[in-house]
Amino acid sequence: MRRGSARAGRDRNEAAAGAQADELNLLIDGALGYAIYMLDPSGHVTIWNKGAERLKGWSEAEVLGRHTSLFYPPDQIAEGKPEADLVAARTLGRLEEEAWRLRADGSEFLAHITITALHDEAGELRGFGKVIRDVTEQRAVERALKALAAHLESILSTVPDAMVVIDARGRILSFSKAAERLFGISESEVVGANVSMLMPQPDRGAHDDYIRHYLDTGERRIIGKGRTVTGRRRDGTTFPMDLFVGEALADGERVFTGFIRDLTEKQATEQRIDDLRSDLVHSARVSAMGTMASTLAHELNQPITAVANYMEAIRDLLGAPNPDDLPMIREALGDAANEAIRAGQIVRRLREFVARGDTEKTVEDLPRLIKEAAELALLGAREKGVTARFELDPTATPVLVDRVQIQQVLINLMRNAVEAMSEAAVRQLVVSTRGDEHGLVRVTVADTGPGVEADVAKDLFRAFNSTKVGGMGLGLSICRTIIEASGGRIWMEPREGGGALFHFTLVKVGGEEGDD
Repeated sequence: MRRGSARAGRDRNEAAAGAQADELNLLIDGALGYAIYMLDPSGHVTIWNKGAERLKGWSEAEVLGRHTSLFYPPDQIAEGKPEADLVAARTLGRLEEEAWRLRADGSEFLAHITITALHDEAGELRGFGKVIRDVTEQRAVERALKALAAHLESILSTVPDAMVVIDARGRILSFSKAAERLFGISESEVVGANVSMLMPQPDRGAHDDYIRHYLDTGERRIIGKGRTVTGRRRDGTTFPMDLFVGEALADGERVFTGFIRDLTEKQATEQRIDDLRSDLVHSARVSAMGTMASTLAHELNQPITAVANYMEAIRDLLGAPNPDDLPMIREALGDAANEAIRAGQIVRRLREFVARGDTEKTVEDLPRLIKEAAELALLGAREKGVTARFELDPTATPVLVDRVQIQQVLINLMRNAVEAMSEAAVRQLVVSTRGDEHGLVRVTVADTGPGVEADVAKDLFRAFNSTKVGGMGLGLSICRTIIEASGGRIWMEPREGGGALFHFTLVKVGGEEGDD
């Protein structure tokens, strides 16, 4: 009875062990992507799972009892690697490596290989377990990603614009080489720190609020737009910079990438250009006054001579006082005062025109500005037989300009027109204004001279291009510089019936341009 009970116990244990073995085989065969097989101590295949069939292409019947060298490329067999791998696994207990292996069709693949030495309870070697996984595609992707990362790193290390990447909490994730040079800080020092460290106050204290405001409302104040802001270097100095911020999602996390360009040199260059332009414009005004000197002397001579004559007449009348002469004396004194005021006005306008001052745009009444310029530009024009007419649109005003510079343009154009008509049968100068639908005012100076030849007209506003004997060719070039700096443009076209029309535009206050 006891013997029968023991036999029944052994049967149950064997059945349980068989069931476990079957389950283990199912588990091994179901390990997709893994080749799992066993070798005896001499390296011959004893177990071969379905994964091994799928991965290597040999069936179980084809490999059982075959030596493991079957799976090695010829060059590795020649080097003795199959035996060396088993020795290493037996010595170390476990060998793990990546190496090339063969499939049944002769193709090779990069395999991640684990060889484990198996021992019995007595410590005797029972064989080896091998687990193999194809990592060819994985490693190819990794190499491509590494190459791409290296390529991107080389680009970011050479581009002149700095790049800073931050997360939604404002922490710096990446800091390019250009950013290191620009801010004087290494990437290792700033990664993990808040990006506000690169800003001066008040932006430093408010930056996190900017991010929170965007995340809460979606309102874009700088993201996706370029803006000129101020940066702060390690030493505390600040500099102007052009900042463009882009937004992206990385692994579900929102990141912001800032591209930064230092504007220090650009702004310094622009300031130097403005200074040079101002010097050139001032020199041109002085030069224009030189060409007007003789005419100006004649204009001043008239009121001064009149004042002297009135004073001499009054002196003679007072030499023999007569009460009946008092009305005449009063009238003479009034006329003398008017002539003196006239001379003073001419000198004052000349002083204002020649005086060097900072460029500053102001709101000006255009008709008044034109008439003041005409008083200087048309000195002596009447003696040359030139008549002037003004057709000024009362609605085409006011304008936003630098008063003295625009008067210089008007004086230059009007004096050119007077000179162009010196030999013309009809000598009529017309200055007109009219508004347009774009918020601009067009000013036109028209003459009845011989006009401008086509080959000259194409380069008319180019510097050092002159039709005058001894001229430097800077007048119209400077006019173009002034008008374009004022937000307008200048051009010339032939006048119907002969002569030329010089047009330029100015920004009207209250127009589309001014509203912006």
